[in-house]
Amino acid sequence: MEAMPRDIGFKNIRCSAPTGAADAAWFMPSDSDRCWVEAPRRHMRGVSSGIVPLSRSRDSPAMSEEAIRHLSRDRRFAALIRRVGPPRLVVEKQRSPYEALTRAIAHQQLHGRAAVAILGRFEALFPGQSFPTPAQVLATEETALRACGFSATKIACIRAIAAATLDGTIPTRSESARLSDEALIERLTTIRGVGRWTVEMLLIFCLGRPDVLPVDDFGVRDGYRVLHKLAAQPKPRELAELGLRWAPHRSLAAWYLWRASDEAKRAAAASSRA
Repeated sequence: MEAMPRDIGFKNIRCSAPTGAADAAWFMPSDSDRCWVEAPRRHMRGVSSGIVPLSRSRDSPAMSEEAIRHLSRDRRFAALIRRVGPPRLVVEKQRSPYEALTRAIAHQQLHGRAAVAILGRFEALFPGQSFPTPAQVLATEETALRACGFSATKIACIRAIAAATLDGTIPTRSESARLSDEALIERLTTIRGVGRWTVEMLLIFCLGRPDVLPVDDFGVRDGYRVLHKLAAQPKPRELAELGLRWAPHRSLAAWYLWRASDEAKRAAAASSRA
């Protein structure tokens, strides 16, 4: 039941994506509205070239001077990077793929705060634990899950994720490290409710993969349109071809494209108020 990508732009950063994006907050250490934590702009002082000095981050292999330098070969990207400043992609290293996907289902087609409330009631069913195990989810009565706020469809999806974890379809973090991005996408999209976009967000936010370009995401395509001053967004297949030039740093490219889209929205909102 994956929602069609809307805008993972910057709702409160921001986190949106399919239909705003089915809030990517599900990959954060806590279910807040913020997905990205930006470095202070003071780090930009003295930068005169298109390359932003960016210290290497243990949180994400994409956040490196090499990645910034690579993207800055494009003068449009270089200007965007100077305006936005260095990013910091928070990768939730302690969150399992099982938990991340379960949270993803909760956030699909809902406002972030509504999903957080549902997840809070869900977690309260299992006191003393940070998150329920797959076996506990499968053993929980549907009426209890419905009382948390989950629809019948979402309950079926959550149970499918729990079952897929127990049968080994959903790998552990350590097992995931041995699988390529495409192998994980192919494997996980066989599970009810899990589409390609959801797995791509898992790859970026949970597993810290540096070379993922979610071309179905509205915000990424809109960011490219804004960056290149186009009348229309590129189609997903077209953006996939265009994005080859950003490899092997396409996760960082996606971050900046989201920001370009967000800049345009803020400018439009300010203009409408004037």
